[in-house]
Amino acid sequence: MSGPHVEASEREALYRIMALRRDCRHFTPGPLLADDQLERLLDAAHQAPSVGLMQPWRFMRLSTPAWREHLIPFVEAERQATAQALGERAAEFLRIKVEGIRDCAELLAVVLAPDDGTVFGRRSMPREMAWASAACAVQNLWLAARAENLGLGWVSMFDPEALARELQLPEGATPFGLLCLGPVPAFYEKPMLEQIGWRQRRPLQEMLWASPDLPPASGGGEQAGGD
Repeated sequence: MSGPHVEASEREALYRIMALRRDCRHFTPGPLLADDQLERLLDAAHQAPSVGLMQPWRFMRLSTPAWREHLIPFVEAERQATAQALGERAAEFLRIKVEGIRDCAELLAVVLAPDDGTVFGRRSMPREMAWASAACAVQNLWLAARAENLGLGWVSMFDPEALARELQLPEGATPFGLLCLGPVPAFYEKPMLEQIGWRQRRPLQEMLWASPDLPPASGGGEQAGGD
């Protein structure tokens, strides 16, 4: 096999980081991250795969106290709307901490860039493949943060159109996450929503679907064979 070889210890470290990754809501207040550390993390995000190499992710640093306070009402408005939509679970939901905007070391907006016209691999699902590609960058950042013993929380509670206006994004760009990043007092033993009993992780076997029988050949003729 050609190319760089991954050692067993490296493989096990990666799997362990995946298992230990958590969506964090509780952060330790403190200074901004060092520039070299933040650059490492963003470079990890930028190493993500993307359909047609479209690289649709953009990151905006919003770590000043003024920006943090400005954004909290956007999250709170959506939090209240979510509670109303949850009906009988509203009170239970409102007890859950959904963001760490004030306390995290860094606050980043992750934005889906305007469509650059990439066709390769996404002609039939252009928007879906852009979203999926950008999410890969967030996952890379998440794992890299955990490897540096930093927490990351993905906040998705906001009106994207309203937030796009506040961030003065170009036409066609869409914010799809506020990322709280930084040291945490402790990593949750289990994902927080599982730990508090909101929802449980389903067994892997429930995620595996059996392949169906092939449909009969169409057109009334025999399937063409090869030599």
